[in-house]
Amino acid sequence: MTSESGAIRFENGSPVVPDKPTLLYIKGDGIGPEITEAALRVIDAAVAKAYAGSKSINWLEVPAGISAEKEHGSRFPESSSNMVKEYRILLKGPLETPVGTGIRSINVHIRMLLDLYANVRPVKYVQGIESPLRNPQNVDLVVFRENTDDIYRGIEWQYDSKQAAKVRELIRSFGIEIEDDTGIGIKPIGRQKTERVARMAIRYAIERKRRSVTIMHKGNIMKYTEGAFKEWVYALALREFRSSIVTEDELNKAYEGKMPEGKILLNDRIADNMLQQLVTRPESYDVILAPNLNGDYVSDEAGALIGDIGIIGSENLGDSGAMFEAAHGTAPKYAGLNVANPTGIINAGALMLDYMGWNEAAASIRSAIDTAMKNKTVTQDIARYMSIEPVGTKEYADALISIISK
Repeated sequence: MTSESGAIRFENGSPVVPDKPTLLYIKGDGIGPEITEAALRVIDAAVAKAYAGSKSINWLEVPAGISAEKEHGSRFPESSSNMVKEYRILLKGPLETPVGTGIRSINVHIRMLLDLYANVRPVKYVQGIESPLRNPQNVDLVVFRENTDDIYRGIEWQYDSKQAAKVRELIRSFGIEIEDDTGIGIKPIGRQKTERVARMAIRYAIERKRRSVTIMHKGNIMKYTEGAFKEWVYALALREFRSSIVTEDELNKAYEGKMPEGKILLNDRIADNMLQQLVTRPESYDVILAPNLNGDYVSDEAGALIGDIGIIGSENLGDSGAMFEAAHGTAPKYAGLNVANPTGIINAGALMLDYMGWNEAAASIRSAIDTAMKNKTVTQDIARYMSIEPVGTKEYADALISIISK
């Protein structure tokens, strides 16, 4: 039984949600404040309609980004870290990470802070959006991206630093030639981190009766990092999910290419080959499991295939915390113009509601988005393909609220 209000707590890796939880949000940079405000309004309307006042969300803002730097002298002050560690669930608007300045990504910092080891992006075509594919309706997949390992750990040194010189010296001691003008980055991929994201992805596929899990890797070149990622996933799957899994090799040898009923196919693809196959035959892919960098690539490509990455929501999950966000960036040139599409962060809000077990409210948001699309009530990024007049960010949120409230 849940308490009436307060922070969400966790038991055995699952959230225990009170009827009136306190949830964090970050407005973000660029278009962030506009789309985040729109999302909060839509989420609140969906919760109010679904539960008639018996459930509600107490939103608490976390200072972060450019506005926090102006007010607190830091893009992510210690007080913000403490809030995130206390409440552990947040909806986040897009935040800017300056390129080449040494400022670490706040997104990465929060993932590490809460050990949010899986980034999950459902990508499914929405009728009415113009796609580069002939048959975009075939795109219906979920990307599981390992979130805390690989090059996104940010272990690197500038070419002319003392640290880079020391690492080059170490590398040369192994008999490997390396030039003095070379920057150094380290790509760590560990077994334990690989296994826990694999476990989450395979469970997801089994529970939702998906068709397959494909490991995306570059193990033919990076044998002891991405190659190990592949081998560790296979080993875990066969050890812990043997009764539910059929490997591609088993499918061809033992089942003559015909999938047995009630089983999940586990296979793997080399990353570059898979990226082109996702364009030519997206229906071949269902759940995709990838190390951090590959997962970044394939998530954005999948978004392009449905015609607009701006509508995709994303969830970052761990055993005792979660962060929900849109898949796109800050788009600063559109900031303050009331033209940005908030669908991505609104869909992230629906994922958050699903995570909390408030599925009725989540379903009403998705239904409202589908209805708005059919009614051609869309923002400028989609309206240009329909040759119609767009609505603004605020007006789009108003339309969704109106649909939900009927």
